[in-house]
Amino acid sequence: MSVIRTIVFPALRLLVWAVIAVALVVLAFRGGNSVDTATGPGAPTLELTSPAVPVARGTVANTVSVTGTVVADAAVPLKATAAGTVRRLLVAAGSPVTAGQALLEIRYEEELDPIAGTDAEGNPTSTPRPPRVRTATVPAPAAGTLSSLDVLVDQVVAVGDKVGAISPGTLSLSATLTQADQFRLLAPPGTAEVEVQGGPAPFTCTGLVLGAAAADSGSTPDDVAVPQAPNGGAGTTARCQVPAGVTVFSGMAATMRIEAGLAENVLVVPVTAVQGSVQKGNVWVLGADGAQEERAVTLGLTDGELVEIREGLSEGDQVMQFVPVPDDTVEDPMMGGPYG
Repeated sequence: MSVIRTIVFPALRLLVWAVIAVALVVLAFRGGNSVDTATGPGAPTLELTSPAVPVARGTVANTVSVTGTVVADAAVPLKATAAGTVRRLLVAAGSPVTAGQALLEIRYEEELDPIAGTDAEGNPTSTPRPPRVRTATVPAPAAGTLSSLDVLVDQVVAVGDKVGAISPGTLSLSATLTQADQFRLLAPPGTAEVEVQGGPAPFTCTGLVLGAAAADSGSTPDDVAVPQAPNGGAGTTARCQVPAGVTVFSGMAATMRIEAGLAENVLVVPVTAVQGSVQKGNVWVLGADGAQEERAVTLGLTDGELVEIREGLSEGDQVMQFVPVPDDTVEDPMMGGPYG
C-alpha cells in the first residue's frame, strides 16, 4: 500500500498533467486554424450590396420642428430730429407712450437770408438778419414704454443722436436652425405652431421670418433684453411674434413647428437613395440586367425620411436604397492590384 501511495499515484498524477499540457499545446497551435479561411475558388465569400427599393407613391409633409426660446423684443432707439439744444422733456422715463407722441423738444436756430437793398448812391447792399429760433419735437417711433431718456435740458445734440429708447413690451420666439433645416425652409410660411413647456395650449405665432441671429450692438440700454440665438449661438434663426393675450415670459423654452409644405400622391424614394437633398440630386437605378445606372432627378419636398421625386424617375423603377460608396482600396504596385 505504501508503494501505491508513494510511486503509483504520483506517476498517474504526472501522466494526467502531461496529457493536459499536450492538449493545451495542440489547441494553442492548431485551434486558430480550425476555421477554413481558404480564399480559393471554392471558398465562401461575403458580398455587401445595397438593396433595391421601388419608386412608389406617397405623401410628404415637410414639417420642421425646432426648439427655441421666448425673448423680449428689442427696444426701439429714440433719435434726435434736429441739431440744437434740448429745451424741454415732455415725458418721464418709465412712462407708457403711443406711436407719434411728442417726447421732448429741441431748440434750434434757423439762419435767414440777408435783406438785399441799395444805398443812397444806388449800390447794392446786403443786410444780415438774426436767426429765427424754432422748436422741433422728437416723436415716439413706436408704442411701448419709454425705458430710458438719456439727455438733459440744455444739452446740445446733433441730428441722429440717440437720446433714449422705447421698449415695445412684446415677445417673440427665436429658434436656431441647422443647415438641414434651412434647406427645408427655402419657402417658409408666415406662421408657426408654438408649444411652451408648462405653458398655455399650443398657439400660432405670426410674422415668421428667417435671418441672422441678432447681436447686441450696444445701442440698447442694459435693462432691455436683446434677442439672441438660444444658448448664445450664432447662425440663422427662425423668429415669430407671440400674439397679444398669450401668457408666456422671456427665457421660457418652447417648440416651434413650421409647416413648410405638403405633397400628396407623389413619387417618393428614401433620402438615403439620393445624392443631394435640395432641388437636384442623383440616384442609381437598377436595370433589368442588374446593372446600375446613375440618373439625375429633380427633387421636391422632404420629411427627413422620404423625398419627393418630381422628374427623372417613373413609378416602379428600382433604385439602390443607399448611395454607392467610392472604392477606397489602395493599389499595390508590387502585387498589381488593390489591397485593403
